[in-house]
Amino acid sequence: MCGIAGIFNLNKQPVALNQVQQMAAVIAHRGPDGEGFFVKDQIGLAHRRLAILDVSAMGAQPMTSKNDEWVVVFNGCIYNFLELKQELQALGHSFVSKTDTEVIVEGLAAYGPDFFQRLNGMFAVAAWNKKEEALYFSRDRFGVKPLYYWFNGRSLVFASEIKAITRHPDYKIAVDYDALNQYFTFQNVFTYNTLFSGVTMLPPANTVKVTSDSTYVKHYSWWDYDFTKPDEQMGFEDAVSLTKAAFEKAVSRQMIADVPVGSYLSGGMDSGSITAIASKHVGRMSTFTAGFEMSEVTGVESKYDERLDAEVMANHFKTEHYEQVINAGDLSWSLPRVVYHLEDLRVGMSYPNYYISRLASKFVKVCLQGTGGDELYGGYPWRYYRVHQSLNQSAFFDNYYSFWQRLVEDDDKQKLFSAPTFKNIDISEPRKVFERVFTFNDKLKYTTPEEHINNSLYFEIKTFLPGLLLVGDKLSMANGLEERFPFLDNDLVSLAQKIPVRHKLGNLQYMKRVDENALGNKLRQYQEFDDGKNVLRKAMMGYLPERIINRNKQGFSAPDESWYRGENAQYIRTLLLDKKLVSGEFINQDYIRQIVKEHTEQHINHRLLIWSFMNFEWWCRIFLNGERP
Repeated sequence: MCGIAGIFNLNKQPVALNQVQQMAAVIAHRGPDGEGFFVKDQIGLAHRRLAILDVSAMGAQPMTSKNDEWVVVFNGCIYNFLELKQELQALGHSFVSKTDTEVIVEGLAAYGPDFFQRLNGMFAVAAWNKKEEALYFSRDRFGVKPLYYWFNGRSLVFASEIKAITRHPDYKIAVDYDALNQYFTFQNVFTYNTLFSGVTMLPPANTVKVTSDSTYVKHYSWWDYDFTKPDEQMGFEDAVSLTKAAFEKAVSRQMIADVPVGSYLSGGMDSGSITAIASKHVGRMSTFTAGFEMSEVTGVESKYDERLDAEVMANHFKTEHYEQVINAGDLSWSLPRVVYHLEDLRVGMSYPNYYISRLASKFVKVCLQGTGGDELYGGYPWRYYRVHQSLNQSAFFDNYYSFWQRLVEDDDKQKLFSAPTFKNIDISEPRKVFERVFTFNDKLKYTTPEEHINNSLYFEIKTFLPGLLLVGDKLSMANGLEERFPFLDNDLVSLAQKIPVRHKLGNLQYMKRVDENALGNKLRQYQEFDDGKNVLRKAMMGYLPERIINRNKQGFSAPDESWYRGENAQYIRTLLLDKKLVSGEFINQDYIRQIVKEHTEQHINHRLLIWSFMNFEWWCRIFLNGERP
């Protein structure tokens, strides 16, 4: 796990060493163990190292192939690198280190850029080919590791984090209005725009080649999810046994490291399942939980503290268990730091992620995460049941788009945005962006309930999951910690896509018979069901306590609805209702005032929108006004 950055001057102007040094310095938190540079003529590569495999100097980057053709900087971990290394040795390649980086650079020397497609792991790679004078980028299948670039026709500037790109003297920070519109619609950005105008995120499973003759950056996609070919002959017990074997192998693969490996341990099944397998590989596994001070929390949020169930599992697996209690006051201290590290704002309340990764980093360098299990095995049935009875593609889009307008509906955008900003946005664009996620894949069909649900899985794993992964990467690396995601293993993902929907959702047959017109409250009916991940639940029997296997889905979220009305109400008013609101250039402050009042006085739950207002205000302060957290 590391941070990478670099500059390629297409106009042949030499790259100055101090330029790439400055870019590396601003992402030093990603790699506190060392730095390295390659600068020659028009190319400059920078690397900050978090030493995980072969912590000796032999593992330092940039790394050059033995034939002196390729120079690589790499962020991530390749879990099948030992198998690939043996294959390359049989071809005559020699190795001097025990790193996966050397396998990548020798694999490129042997097979060229198609070698990226054979990697099972998380990666963002920049590779300079001396012979071609070409720069290649590539990202892993699932988009675990971020890679951003900015291209102005003369220079291509790239980095693991946008703040490194902003150090280039020619880049001027401005707001991307399309990304802003998406963010305040979805609390996410479904395209590869960012809030930084001109800065693009390379899509997952894409490779790019740039030469001095390039006039634009062309993405080449080499893999995509495919839920359209379930194995209908697969019985439930077969799915269970296959999942169990593939999951055990995935966790075992991701234990590879020359430093201590721990695991997050919530009260849920996903992290518990990972800990169950991982603890077999470590004499005394370290596990980490964040809980919440609940004395002034009411309603459904009173169940948000998962420490008790986490303690049950820690005792069950005999782990060395650490906990942190987050209170309402922790928001104001952490929020500017969270926004500074996130940069590219995504999904919901993420400051608990910052705290738990900071806790884990005091004891381990690698921590296993349960993200991905819900998206693969159907962990959000109350979402899928909204669309399972859609009559056609158009009805499916109408139903699902209505749900995924998480913050502000299109009809209210004129109230949300300031007049100058509203003139710069297309309120119809989010709907078009939403539909393009589906229409990009011409294999999707919209006729049966099973197809609708598989389409939902495809959508969420292409949009919601990347947001979760970006938060995981940025906030763990802020603390010099590598997070790994065993559910995002090539073989396990391939298997999960083949498992029929009926094995994932226990109430599918019942819901197919429900007359929605007869329901007094459809939303309540949808929320009644927490019947997802049946295959995974059965596969984990014998590993996890029964109370954990049968436990309802609970996300990792602070009780902010209560805290925003109570202890944090004054902080919100101070931050958002100040006449000097920096984000007021873009957001209508009267609308913010209305939302805050409805939340605090009328008990309308606007916690997601208030969180996003606070995030964007700090984004403007930090990146437009130059404030430091």
